[in-house]
Amino acid sequence: MTASGTGAADAVVPGAEVHGLDTPYGVARAHVRRPRGARGTAVLGHGAGGGLGSVDLRAALDALHDGGWATVLVEQPWLVAGRRVATPPPTLDAAWVPVVTALTRGRGRMARVPGPLLLGGRSAGARVACRTAAALGADAVLCLSFPLHPPGRPDRSRAGELALVVDAGTPVLVVQGERDPFGGPDDVAPYVPVGCVQPVAGTHTVARGAAGRVREVVAGFAASLTA
Repeated sequence: MTASGTGAADAVVPGAEVHGLDTPYGVARAHVRRPRGARGTAVLGHGAGGGLGSVDLRAALDALHDGGWATVLVEQPWLVAGRRVATPPPTLDAAWVPVVTALTRGRGRMARVPGPLLLGGRSAGARVACRTAAALGADAVLCLSFPLHPPGRPDRSRAGELALVVDAGTPVLVVQGERDPFGGPDDVAPYVPVGCVQPVAGTHTVARGAAGRVREVVAGFAASLTA
């Protein structure tokens, strides 16, 4: 995979370098911030509706950056191409894996960052991180607004994706809106270790006033990985 171009700071993530990376499904964009002496690398993905400025996603990225982590927000090719709806899950995984590999194991700047690799994302991005964590050698997974099931359809549970992480013994944190119709904190809790679900105000869209709480719990999780 080759970089298809880089850019200066972009409004999506203030202060980030923007890198275009080729994938089997088109060009993805990586918004990269790397502080001097980074403690680890965190790569996060967005949801099926885009939402690069989502409250929880932005709060998590800021918490990690402020904690001394190199952070990457990955824009899936469908979003870069201007589409409004995400492509099927297998295509998301197939685009995500080579992007993360190029950023963390290739010849770029991110490959030289020591410390743990944290993968995560919001909603569909959290699902992608869970499904690919083992293959990419993730040291931890962060799930923001994990969509446990479609609204009103608990029979179509995606708990098996969380199990891929939990059964591997990989640390996981789930930050979930208290009234999320895709599954609230109490619905998710049975599928992860005790204490690994943190409720915040909101539905599947986290309340703007909950940004501070998201930053707090993500910062604590990240600190535990480098203690």
